[in-house]
Amino acid sequence: MNVAPGATVGSVPFDSARLDRLMDEAGIDVLVATSKHNTQYLLGGYKFIFFAAMDAIGHSRYLPVVVYERASPDHAAYVGNRMEGGEHQNHPFWTPSVHTACWGTLDAANLAVEHIRKIGKAGARIGIEPPFLPSDAYTLLRNALPDAKLVDATGTLERLRAVKTPAELEKLRVASELITDAMLATIGAAREGSTKGEIIERLRREETNRGAHFEYCLLTLGSSHNRAASAQAWQKGEVLSIDSGGNYHGYIGDLCRMGVLGEPDAELEDLLGEVEAVQQAAFSKIRAGVAGAEMISHAEGVLKASKVAPYTDFFAHGMGLISHEAPFLMTNHPVAYEGTDAEKPLEAGIVLSVETTMLHPARGFIKLEDTVAVTVDGYTMFGDRGRGWNRGGTA
Repeated sequence: MNVAPGATVGSVPFDSARLDRLMDEAGIDVLVATSKHNTQYLLGGYKFIFFAAMDAIGHSRYLPVVVYERASPDHAAYVGNRMEGGEHQNHPFWTPSVHTACWGTLDAANLAVEHIRKIGKAGARIGIEPPFLPSDAYTLLRNALPDAKLVDATGTLERLRAVKTPAELEKLRVASELITDAMLATIGAAREGSTKGEIIERLRREETNRGAHFEYCLLTLGSSHNRAASAQAWQKGEVLSIDSGGNYHGYIGDLCRMGVLGEPDAELEDLLGEVEAVQQAAFSKIRAGVAGAEMISHAEGVLKASKVAPYTDFFAHGMGLISHEAPFLMTNHPVAYEGTDAEKPLEAGIVLSVETTMLHPARGFIKLEDTVAVTVDGYTMFGDRGRGWNRGGTA
C-alpha cells in the first residue's frame, strides 16, 4: 500500500456529504466503484490514458477501483494499474491509500478485498456496480467476503453525478461548442459528390483539431434514414443530418445539426420549423423546480398537434460523463431504460439533451438535438449555433 502524500479529507473532489446521504438511503456502508466514468468522477476527473480506448490486456482487462467508506473519506482507496504509479508520483490521487499494482481483474479485486478487510468492513453492506463489474471479480468478492452483503450502487452513483458543479458545466459547455463548430465546418466543407465516409472522416479531424475526443458520427444524406457510414454521395438539393458525440476532458458533447446542398426550399424550411417548434415548447418548461414530466408533456402536446406527428419523435435525457445519465425522464423512448425521474423536479445544474427527430418519407432525416443546463429561472443552452439550414460547399 502507498499512502497518498498530502491527501486529506478536505481534498475530496466531490460532494462527500451528498454521497454519504445517498449511501445511507441505499443502505450502503462501503462503495466499490469500478466503472470508468464513476472512478473518473470520484477521482476528480482522472482517467488513465493507457486504457482510455481499450480495456483488454493479456488474458484480462483493466479494472480501476475506488473504495469509499460512508462518512470516512480517510479510509478511501484507489486500486489501479502498475503503470499508474507514475501518474500518482506526478499528480497524487486524493485517496489516502493507493494501490497501483494490478494488471487484470482478479488482482484488482484482491487488493480491494484486502483494503476492505483492513478498514474493518469485511461484513459490511458493500455497494457494487453490477453492469461494470466483471463476473470473475464479482465471484472473488463474493467468496472472499462471505459475511458481506453486496448491494447494487448503480443508482446511488447516478444520483451523485446528476447535479453538475460549475467546473463540470464549463466542460460540458466547451464540449458542446467544439462539437458544434466542428459540425458546421464539416457541412461547409462537404460538396456535391462527398461521400458519407468522407464527411464523417472530415468531422473526426475537425473535432480532434479543436481539442475534442471524437466518439461517433451518425450521418444521413437525401431521403435515406440510414445513419451508418457508406459510399453514398451528397447530391444537389439533398439534406444532410449530422449527429455527433465527442468529449472534452471526459464530458460529452452530443448535438445534431442540419445541412442542405443548395438553398432550402419552402417545404424544407417548414419541416425544420415544425421540429424547432417542438424544441422551443420543451425549452419553455425547463427550469429548476419543474418536473421533467411537465416539460415532456408540453413538448409532446405541441408535436401531437403538428402535421408531422405521424413520423416525428421527441426525446429528452440527462447527460454528463456519459450520454444517457440521470435524470432519466422517459421510459424506453428510444433507449431502453426506465424513466424513474420523470415526476421529480429538475434541479439547477442538471444538464439535458433535448431532441426532436423527423423521419420524413420523402425529404429524409430532419433533426435538432440541443444541450441545455437547468438554471434557477430557466436554462442555458450550449452550442447554440447553426440551428437552421446550413449550406454545404461554402468553405
